[in-house]
Formats: sequence, structure tokens, C-alpha cells
Amino acid sequence: MTHPLSSLRQLVSQTAIYGLSSIVGRFLNYLLVPLYTYTFSPAEYGVVSELYAYVGFLAVLLVLGLETGYFRFRQKAEFVGDAVYHQALSLLALVNLVVLATVLYGQQELADWLHYPDHPEYLRWFACILALDAISALPFARLRAENRAWRFVGIKLTEIGVSIGLNLLFLLLWPKLAARWPDSTLAALYDAELGVAYIFIANLLASGCKMLLLLPQLRNVPLAFSHRLAGPLLRYSLPMVVIGLAGVVNEMLDRAILKILLPYDVQTNLKLLGIYSACYKLAILMTLFVQAFRYAGEPFFFQYAGRADAKQAYAVVMRYFVIAGMAIFLLVTLYIDFFKFFIGEEFRVGLPVVPILLMANLLLGIYVNLSVWYKLGDRTGLGAWVALAGAAVTITLNVWWIPLWGYVGSAWATLACYGFMVLASWLLGRFYYPVGYPLASMAGYILFGLGLYAAQTVWLPRYAFNPWLTASAAMLLYLAVAFWFDGRPLLQRIRRLQPDADLDQQ
Repeated sequence: MTHPLSSLRQLVSQTAIYGLSSIVGRFLNYLLVPLYTYTFSPAEYGVVSELYAYVGFLAVLLVLGLETGYFRFRQKAEFVGDAVYHQALSLLALVNLVVLATVLYGQQELADWLHYPDHPEYLRWFACILALDAISALPFARLRAENRAWRFVGIKLTEIGVSIGLNLLFLLLWPKLAARWPDSTLAALYDAELGVAYIFIANLLASGCKMLLLLPQLRNVPLAFSHRLAGPLLRYSLPMVVIGLAGVVNEMLDRAILKILLPYDVQTNLKLLGIYSACYKLAILMTLFVQAFRYAGEPFFFQYAGRADAKQAYAVVMRYFVIAGMAIFLLVTLYIDFFKFFIGEEFRVGLPVVPILLMANLLLGIYVNLSVWYKLGDRTGLGAWVALAGAAVTITLNVWWIPLWGYVGSAWATLACYGFMVLASWLLGRFYYPVGYPLASMAGYILFGLGLYAAQTVWLPRYAFNPWLTASAAMLLYLAVAFWFDGRPLLQRIRRLQPDADLDQQ
């Protein structure tokens, strides 16, 4: 039997590989934020933020929760071969083609309803993007389940590279070439009036490229509709849609409703939305870490579930997740004077929300760890109620706090929501799937990190210390404490484990 530390090393390895695609890819994508915020006004960037907030809701809905359902049902002995994959992919294709046809038929009415009556083409483009992304979710899930992380990474990075290249072409290179040769065919083809629409076109072309690369995972897949499989699969998966939608409410509702709830005119509200959205991007390192962990962690949790030491492994994973998460929190907050240059000067007034959003995303990652109780216990319906309660907290606090505190109220609402969900999930987990999480250690690292942040931002500015030196000292102190109490013992246990692993291979 594999030792828990061996499985932990596998999880770390998989997280690192998925993190490569997420961190490198998203970081490259993140470099587009300066391009956007230096090219467009806050109000124009607010349009982008609003539309992508709507897409976030629909993207979860159109996947139908079948990623998680596929992971769960492929482990069941009664479903042999690729039956689960074929059934899930068939369901996805049918639903998304119906939705795509519906949007194309009623695009003008939808554009009028969203207050973009002059741009029904936005709806066409986004409908195609959503269909391509939703259908590709199952091939990506299969790659994760089969531990083909490098192919997963290659396709993701290619998609991101195409998107970045097209953004640079449409927003930077093409306008300069058109201005230099105004009588050329290139200039005639360029339409400056499209503006932010070029961002959407780049996204559509990148999604199409991704689908082409996934054709080997889609080829020779027969349409399959079996009541024996489709019924249980949907009963398990559809509550995950509720959980996912609630998650999107928690993550993106603020950007969808700030324009409505802020007490100013539409242009001012869009400007404030653009500022908040740009500053939200500065929490990207924590978001990437949580996303990479989710990619690797979900297959790990299911594969490890049947082992006697599974709960011990989950507790160890949680401990090191919190240690790494607080390190990311400190990296961004202590060096915020560096990270702020990634957004335009007009947007930096919103920097105070960054620490709040970083901590909120750390709590989201803790919730992802805690979610094993409903995923492994086949209690996705109860998990959906937790997610819905969190969404209710998000909606209530945003409606209450946005008129009072603006986008700062949205940031605090996000933190409060994830804090509530962590507490609710932990309490339910103690009853349905108790795991001995190291609560004292986790709380200690969080409080220690917050204390270092408070010292850097509240206490030390009173003295004539170099802020870069004090930030570096605080970062090194945290890392030294983490290494002494947890890194060093872990390395010692890995060294003791190595001879046993060598014997197993012999």
C-alpha cells in the first residue's frame, strides 16, 4: 500500500503541473490587464467586466456539473470502459447545441434586455465561446482523470497563447500599422470602432483553437443515451450545478450588479466597476493557486477515498494548503507597491480591497478542501444547500453594503460569504465525514500572517524604515517559521520513507 506521503508528493506534483498551466498561462494573461487598463477607460473596461461576469454564470450552468459526475462514476465497477465519458459528453453536446441555437435566434431581444441594443454580435460571439468551452470540459476532465497532466497543460497554454497573441495584434500592433499606412488594405480592414469587441473576438478564436486540439479526445465518441446511466449521473451532477452557480454568485455577482446598485450615474458606476475589477486581478496569484489545487485535488480525493488512511492524508493536505496560501497572501500584500504597477494609475484608488479579496480566496481554497464530506459521501444535494446559503449571504450583503461602501462593501461581502461557507462545511463535515484537520496550526499560520501584514502596513510606517526591507524581512520570517515547524519535519519523514519506496519498487 502506498504511504500517505507518497500520495501527497503525487498531489503536489500534479498541482505543480496544473499550476504551470494556470500560473504561467494566467500570468501571461494577467499581463493583458495593463494593456486593457492603459488602452481603455475604466468605463470601457467595466463593459468587459460586466459581460464576463454573466459568462461566469452561464459557463457553470452549461457544464451541468458533469465534470465531477464523471470523476465519481468512472470509479464504479458497473460502468465499464468509456460508457460514462460517452454519456456525459453526449448530454453536454445536446444541451449546448440547443442553447446556442436559442441564443442565435433571439440575439437582438437578449441584447436589448442587457442594454447593449447596438451590439447583438456580442451575444453571438459569447454563445459560441460558451458552447465550445462547455463541451471541451469533458475532454479536459478525462485528461485529468488519466493523469495526462502535460497534455492538459499543453492545450491550455496554447489556448492562452493564441488569446494573448490576438489581443496584442488587435489592440496594439494592428492599430499602429493602420496608423502608419492609412491607405493600405490592413488599415481598411481595421475598425477602431470595435474597441473592446476585439477582446471578445480573440477569446472566440482561442476557444476554437482549443477545440481543434481536443479533437483526439472527441473523435469516435458515439452519441449515447442510457437511462440506466444518464439518470444516476444527472442526479449526482446537477446539484453540482447549483453549487457551481452559487460559487459564481459568490465570486462574480459583485461585478454583475455594481453597475445597478452603486448610487451614481451609469458611466460613473461603470468606472467604479472597472476600478474594482482591475484591482480584483491583483488577487490573481491566490486565485491561480486555488484553481491549480482544485484541478489536482479533485481526482486525488476520489482516488484516495477508499483507503484506510484517507482522512489522515486529507488533514495533511489541508495543513500545507493553508501554509502555502498565507505565503501567497503575504507576497502580494507586502509587495503591493510593486504589484500596483500592473494596473493603470486611474485604477489604483481601489488597492485597499486587494488584501480582503486575497483572504477571501484563501477561505475559498479551504472550503474546496473541506468539500470532501459531500463529494465522497454522495451528499451533493446537501452541499448545494451550503452553497445556496453562501450565495444568499453574498446577495444580502452586496445589496446592503454596496450603496453604503461601494465596491469595498463587495469585497467584504465576498470575505464574509466564504467565511460562512467554511464554517458551515466544517460543521457538517464533522457529522457526515469527520476529518481531524489541524485547526490550531491552521489558525496559527493565518493569524501570524495577518500580524505580519498589520505590522508592515500599520505599525512600521510610523518609523523611517525602508518598506522593501521590512517587507522582505517579514516574508523571510514567515517562511522560516513555516520551514522550522512543518517543512523540516516533512522532509525528515520523506527521507525515512524513501528506503521503503525503493524496496517496493524492487
